[in-house]
Amino acid sequence: MNSFSLGAEDCDRRRSIASLATLLATSGVLVAGTILGWWSARPPGPLLALDLAAGALSWLLTPLVLWRPAATTAVLTVLAAISPAATPPATIGALQVARRRRAPVAIAVAVAGVAAHAVQGVWRSNSGMSYGWWLALVTIGYGALLGWGAWARAREALIRSLHDRARRAEAEQGRRVAEARMLERRKIAREMHDVLAHRLSLLATFAGAMEYRPDSSPEQLSRAAGVVRDGVHQALDELREVISLLRDDDPPHSDGVHPQPVLADVPRLVEESRDAGTEVRLREVVDEPAEAPPSVARTAYRVIQEGLTNARKHAAGQPVQVALRGGPGAGLEIDVRNALTPERAAPPGWSGGAGLVGLTERVHLAGGRLDHQVVGGEFRLHASIPWPA
Repeated sequence: MNSFSLGAEDCDRRRSIASLATLLATSGVLVAGTILGWWSARPPGPLLALDLAAGALSWLLTPLVLWRPAATTAVLTVLAAISPAATPPATIGALQVARRRRAPVAIAVAVAGVAAHAVQGVWRSNSGMSYGWWLALVTIGYGALLGWGAWARAREALIRSLHDRARRAEAEQGRRVAEARMLERRKIAREMHDVLAHRLSLLATFAGAMEYRPDSSPEQLSRAAGVVRDGVHQALDELREVISLLRDDDPPHSDGVHPQPVLADVPRLVEESRDAGTEVRLREVVDEPAEAPPSVARTAYRVIQEGLTNARKHAAGQPVQVALRGGPGAGLEIDVRNALTPERAAPPGWSGGAGLVGLTERVHLAGGRLDHQVVGGEFRLHASIPWPA
C-alpha cells in the first residue's frame, strides 16, 4: 500500500470522526432543547422521567444512522411515538434515509414518521396549536426532509459522475500521450531505418569492390577499408540510437536523435554514392531551397536516398540520373532513373518492396504522390510533393 492510499484512508477516517462528532452534538442540543421547551411552562411530572430516558436513548442511537439508517430510524420513530424528546433524532434519521436509500424506502420511513407523531399528538397534545395544524406541519416537515434528501442524493451522484469523468479523462489523456509517444517513436524509427539502409548499402558496395578487385593498389584498398571502417562505426551508432529509442519510455524528439536532412544535403548524399563507385548525374533547379518546409525537404531527401539505395542494390554499376526541381507554390518534382542490369529484369525494390511501400506512405503523408515503373529498360522513380507558397 503506497503513501497516497494511506493518506486517503487517514483523510476518510478524519472525515468520519468529524461527521460523527457533529451528529452527536447536533442531536444532543436538539434533544435537550426539546425537553427544556416542553417542560419549561409545565410543572415537573412523571412523564419527565420518560422524556429524559427516551431522549438519552435516542441520542445514543443517533450515531447508528450513519451505518444502519433504515433500521435505526425505525427504532427512533417508535421512540418518537412515545416521547417528543425522540423527535429530533427521528427526523435526523429520516433525512439520512432520504439521502442514502432509494425513494420507496425513504417514503415509507417518512410515512411511518408522520404516523408516529400522529400517535404522539393524541396522548401528548400540544396546547399551543390545534392537532390538525400540528399534524400538517409535521407532514410538511417530513416532505421537506424527503426533498432535501433527494437533492443531496442527486448532488452526490453528480459529484461521483464528475469524478468518474475526470478519472476517465485523465486515463484518456494518458492514452493519447502514449499514442503520441508511439507515433513519434515510429517516425524516428522510420527515419533511422532509411539512414541505416543507405549506410549499409554503401558498405556493401565498398566491400564488394574490395572482394572483386584484389588487384587494386594498396592505397585504393586502404582507402576503401577506411571508408568501410568509418561506415561501420556510423552504422553502429545509428543502430544504438534505434535500440535506445525502442527501449526508452520517453523518446526524444527526432531532431535530437539525428539531424534532419534539408535540400542543401542532397549534393552530399549524391557525393556519398559517387564515392561508393556509382555514377550519379544530378540536375538541381530549386528556387529558394533554404525556405523549404522541413517535411517537404525531409521527404524529398528520403525519396532520393531510397532511389540511390535501390540502384546500388539492384542495378550495381549502372549510372543514375537525379533531377530535382521546383519551388514555393510550384511544389517539388523528383525524378530518379537508372538502367536495369541484364540479369535483373524486375524493377529495383520489387524483391521485397518494403522500402518503396514505406516511401509511398511517407510521400502520401506529405500530401504528394509517388510513382515507380519500368520504361524502356529503365527504372523510374518519380515523386511530386506540394510546397506551399
